[in-house]
Amino acid sequence: MTDATELVKLSAAEMAAKIRNKEVSSRELTEAHLAVIEKAEPSIDAFLKVSAETALAEADAFDAKNAKGETEGLPELAGVPIAIKDMIVTKGIETTAASKILEGWVPPYDATVIEKIKAAGMPILGKTNLDEFAQGSSTEHSAFKTTKNPWNTEHVPGGSGGGSASAVGAFEAPIALGTDTGGSIRQPGAFTGTVGVKPTYGGVSRFGAIAMASSLDQIGPVSRTVLDAALLHEVIGGHDRRDSTSIPREVPPVVAAAREGQKMDLKGVKVGLIKELSGEGFQPDVEARFNESVKLLEDMGAEVVEISCPHFPAALGAYYIIMPSEVSSNLARYDGMRYGLRVMPPAGVPQTAANMMAYTREAGFGDEVKRRIILGTYALSAGYYDAWYGSAQKVRTLIIEDFAKAFEQVDVLVSPTAPTTAFKFGEKTADPITMYLGDVATIPANMGGVPAMSIPAGLSADGLPVGFQFFAPQMQDEKMYKPAAALEAALEGKWGGPVWNSLKTPWLDEA
Repeated sequence: MTDATELVKLSAAEMAAKIRNKEVSSRELTEAHLAVIEKAEPSIDAFLKVSAETALAEADAFDAKNAKGETEGLPELAGVPIAIKDMIVTKGIETTAASKILEGWVPPYDATVIEKIKAAGMPILGKTNLDEFAQGSSTEHSAFKTTKNPWNTEHVPGGSGGGSASAVGAFEAPIALGTDTGGSIRQPGAFTGTVGVKPTYGGVSRFGAIAMASSLDQIGPVSRTVLDAALLHEVIGGHDRRDSTSIPREVPPVVAAAREGQKMDLKGVKVGLIKELSGEGFQPDVEARFNESVKLLEDMGAEVVEISCPHFPAALGAYYIIMPSEVSSNLARYDGMRYGLRVMPPAGVPQTAANMMAYTREAGFGDEVKRRIILGTYALSAGYYDAWYGSAQKVRTLIIEDFAKAFEQVDVLVSPTAPTTAFKFGEKTADPITMYLGDVATIPANMGGVPAMSIPAGLSADGLPVGFQFFAPQMQDEKMYKPAAALEAALEGKWGGPVWNSLKTPWLDEA
């Protein structure tokens, strides 16, 4: 094992400690990850754009400040490199949302979370792949490439944020940012053995996140440990006046909660098992790992009770009306007029603005995006609005009420993150409904605006990761960090180390 390989296998918190102690520089960490990216990408394809020169320049700038003692007061993760889902705007770095309609677009501004990342001196390694405009559950719908699962490259990494999850899982990056509209951080986390967090809606600014479904989208951390996720959450969270949905409150004490959880004492914590998110449709291995994890929570002193959330089964159907409706509205801005792709009508076709828009969208949008635009436009059309969109919003209110009633009885709710482990490429692309059913356990959190987190809960019989999901009340994100960190520690004790100790990484041996 090379020194570089040893470095990239550290947690982000451990890397940050080495930077503070002057044992390693930000440039050394960045170079080590860039070396892994170079070797891993032919197998993994997690990145759409690697910004090596920019990352090294940012690392050098941080190291120069650090040498002068000018980094006091910066977040704990200062100097640690990071990857960014290509749904988040980055000044000077091409941002495409994995769509041909934005190919070549270089933003003139940064998203708020990117401003915070840069202010913390964290080098940006590059932009990661996703399903086009974050619309998919497998990262098979990118216009440019198909990201592989590092545990088995014949299997999907989940979606839409498969690029960020695979990059972190394959040690190409210690941490990453993703976006979660219906589980796009947590489901890839479950599939790749990484930690994925969807903060409370409005707890992290969405300014500069390319909109998919504005009432559901949320930026959040991707990491290999719960503490790393908490540290990144602390960097990116907080109020932003440029985001009208941003909550004017401080970031919850997530880091303190994660560190408290590492003590593995859950006395006084009440955990609710969601009755509706188990049983039929859930893979036996997934349920087995889930039940084993619940037993570990009990062993650490948590009180576990069953909770019914009767409207959760309706969340999937309501989501797939609300989300496409918002997609059809948000994606109307890609008209070939102002930026992005422009395709003029061929000779013989009237050269009108309407025809230019039609040809641009036909060439620029992929099949899944077109499908959702059509669904959403239908749901919002005259005569159908109340029957479809209005009814779905009523179901959403019932889901919010389910969460409110549940959290009157327990501190956190738990479920498997996904009904299955990672499926093979092509297995579900011909049947979109089957693909959509994979989001059944993650969607309620987005519909209710509550925070949720997926952590690795072990491996299935075929060696693929399984995810365990926590839900917490709105703006009380710390309530899920404590039991999640405790369970992570207990599981590592059971396995004899982190789950990724079992991951075969031939690209690391070459790096």
